[in-house]
Amino acid sequence: MNSRQQQLDAFSRLLDIMDDLREKCPWDKKQTLESLRHLTIEETYELGDAILNNDLQEIKKELGDLLLHIVFYAKIGSETNDFDMADVCNEICDKLIHRHPHIYGDVVVADEEEVKQNWEKLKLKEGKKSVLEGVPKGLPALVKASRIQDKVKGVGFDWEEPHQVWDKVQEELLELQEEVNEGNQDKIEAEFGDVLFSMINYARFLKVNPEDALERTNKKFIKRFQYLESKAGELGKPLMDMTLAEMDVFWNEAKKL
Repeated sequence: MNSRQQQLDAFSRLLDIMDDLREKCPWDKKQTLESLRHLTIEETYELGDAILNNDLQEIKKELGDLLLHIVFYAKIGSETNDFDMADVCNEICDKLIHRHPHIYGDVVVADEEEVKQNWEKLKLKEGKKSVLEGVPKGLPALVKASRIQDKVKGVGFDWEEPHQVWDKVQEELLELQEEVNEGNQDKIEAEFGDVLFSMINYARFLKVNPEDALERTNKKFIKRFQYLESKAGELGKPLMDMTLAEMDVFWNEAKKL
């Protein structure tokens, strides 16, 4: 692997290239913090896909794309004299040192859970009024639910045993079924949300990331359905002309592959 000096040299090279692009490239010159935002989100999801696929070469590539965006934002910040790359690095360094008193101070922790609890307590001491302030409003709902539950767990608001959470899941399912029987669409939606929230909570107790689990199922479904489509194509028969029983034959084949 590269030495620390080689890593620093590579980072310096990227900063130099960013300076060149911002000065000479028509596209790069036009970009703003706002125009880059949606592209950064896209790059983050591409990195997530690479991680789920355990594609290390793709992970390396996507990390580079994401790092470019960070350098780009810092370059724009330097042009308005608001912040530069050094400010960005020093800010996160200072935060990490402050949030890890068990490493850089005299605090003693027993395990990972105490680290998380201390982290949330320190954030409140820094002036945050709620432990939930750190949950971005724009997160997808499933990810947001998971982060909310992580946050409140950090201050002790949590179930004690997995079976308690599973009981809650079953309770919410019964309440959903009651509203389905009643036919009130608004209440059905509310109860369905409660079911999802409780399932995400249960996933945490099972040490399963619900976003990753659902995305793996998405990928599995896509793969199987595309196998079904290819087999239908070999028969020269559109899917809409096939019966469910005929589709099931190929679906079951796909499950065995």
